Amino acid sequence: MKSYASIVLILLFLVTTQNTYAAAWGSTGHRVIGAVAQKHLTPKAAEQVNALLGDMSLAFVSTYADEIRSDNRYDHLAPWHYVNMDQHTRYHEAEKNPKGDIVTAIKTCIETLKNPTASKEDKAFYLKLLVHFIGDIHQPFHAGRKEDRGGNSIDLFWFGKRTNLHRLWDTDLIEHYNMSYSELAAHLPKRTTDEKAVVMAAPLLDWVNQSQDLANALYDKTPEGTRLGYVYHYQHFQTVREQLLDAGLRLAATLNAIFDPAD
Repeated sequence: MKSYASIVLILLFLVTTQNTYAAAWGSTGHRVIGAVAQKHLTPKAAEQVNALLGDMSLAFVSTYADEIRSDNRYDHLAPWHYVNMDQHTRYHEAEKNPKGDIVTAIKTCIETLKNPTASKEDKAFYLKLLVHFIGDIHQPFHAGRKEDRGGNSIDLFWFGKRTNLHRLWDTDLIEHYNMSYSELAAHLPKRTTDEKAVVMAAPLLDWVNQSQDLANALYDKTPEGTRLGYVYHYQHFQTVREQLLDAGLRLAATLNAIFDPAD
């Protein structure tokens, strides 16, 4: 009986771990990004988004691309959540995955949303994906190194519990702060109008480079087997907050460009 109970506990642990791994930024982080973007849509863009999503907010649909990973009809979308590169290789010169990556995924979503012949159903689907993927690319280790699968192979301890470098930045840092997504969205760094404009004007490859640079710096600060806790959270949570804000602003800028290009 004890042996059976132990097996059940192990299986539950593995399922929980896998689910955590699947959700970049975790549900909380993605919803923060959606909430920030919703506040920065132009009226026309907001109207068009609402026409596709109905009563669902950007925060609500932000986790959709992870939720459908349990459906094998969407297995082909798995590589669309990230791009792994060699340490000193930029995206434009890196070997491309023939199945796609997060850069080609974002471009595909934008093209579909701009296509006047695309169905409303297809546009709604790719809008949900776009909300998620723009969030994903701002998690540094979604532009991490090939050799360790974006930090997934670097095992660490977070407050005494096993984790890995990718999951630490996906979920652990945010969940430790213990705020709801709406609370965290309301307490992101403050930016002036001009500062926001600079962030929102940055092109897609700048987002990739920004995340890759952060990842490379974090690799050096977080070697395999490190035991982490309060100090690491204090040192790096500001970076998490800045990346969430940048992602939300850039999501809004992308949607405004799609649905209100004359603005």
